Amino acid sequence: MQRDTDEVVEVVDVVDVVVAVATFRRPDCLARVLPRLVEQVEDLEASGLAGARVVVVDNDPAGGAESFVSSFGHPAVTYVHEPRPGISAARNRALDESAGADAVVFIDDDEEPLARWLQTLVRHWLIWRCAAVTGPVVTRFEGAPDPWVLASGVFDRRDRVTGQQLRGAASNNLLLDVAQLRSHGLRFDDAYGLTGGSDTRLTHDLVARGGLIRWVDEAEVVEYVPAARTTRSWVLRRTFRTSNDWSRVALDLASGPGGRLLERAELTARAFVRAARGARRYLVGVLRHDVRRKARGLVELTEAAGVLAGAYGRVVSEYRREPAAG
Repeated sequence: MQRDTDEVVEVVDVVDVVVAVATFRRPDCLARVLPRLVEQVEDLEASGLAGARVVVVDNDPAGGAESFVSSFGHPAVTYVHEPRPGISAARNRALDESAGADAVVFIDDDEEPLARWLQTLVRHWLIWRCAAVTGPVVTRFEGAPDPWVLASGVFDRRDRVTGQQLRGAASNNLLLDVAQLRSHGLRFDDAYGLTGGSDTRLTHDLVARGGLIRWVDEAEVVEYVPAARTTRSWVLRRTFRTSNDWSRVALDLASGPGGRLLERAELTARAFVRAARGARRYLVGVLRHDVRRKARGLVELTEAAGVLAGAYGRVVSEYRREPAAG
């Protein structure tokens, strides 16, 4: 499904792009990502495709990132404070700050873009003029992970081709067409603010309304994964939560009571099929002493549990806030 990746972009009017990075009490992450984002902005502007700027959205009620961003002191970087708790509030503030732009690009604060990431995203968006483009996230572990974690496949890079159409996307490497988003009246749902999944909700809704999301395999970012997230328990908790989100989104987007009833039945059936497959894989892994089969089987069982829980109203909160020290 490779399409027009070498096509020349004819720029009539230079577009305006906002690169948004939400943060919450992670100054070390900002220190790593901001210099790289400035390089990306400069590279994009040198290409003549677009003008760009970086907006840091600080979701710490105390505004803890302000001093760092001020000391960073680059004219291409703007600091804004969004004290309302939750990732949805931070993402919506990024949309507000992008109201006059043509596109907003989301990247997480614990990531780092690779060479020409921003230019590659923007170039393909200008060729396709789709509602969104997204790309791969490559994992870099900060420490040696448990072999079980590697075998689980949870951190594997997505295997897709440039131009492939998607049903949804995460916001850790995502360009959104601001005008198309506005025409559909879409924002990140506050109901997912402390649970996660608002990006899944928005992008699935965008596709349901006729928007196109395309994959750009060359637009890579690296995600730095700390040792605390390379344990079996963390992998299974994250798997349950993301599956739970997916199930909730499917129900939210179902049409009317009848549609929700049918969707719940379908989700239930999918959960049982996945659980049966996962149980079989896990048991084969136990009998053959195969770590990969055991890990992937347990992940599938956990996915099934998350889908089933979401189908019947259980909500998992990943972004619950702890009070600041002192």
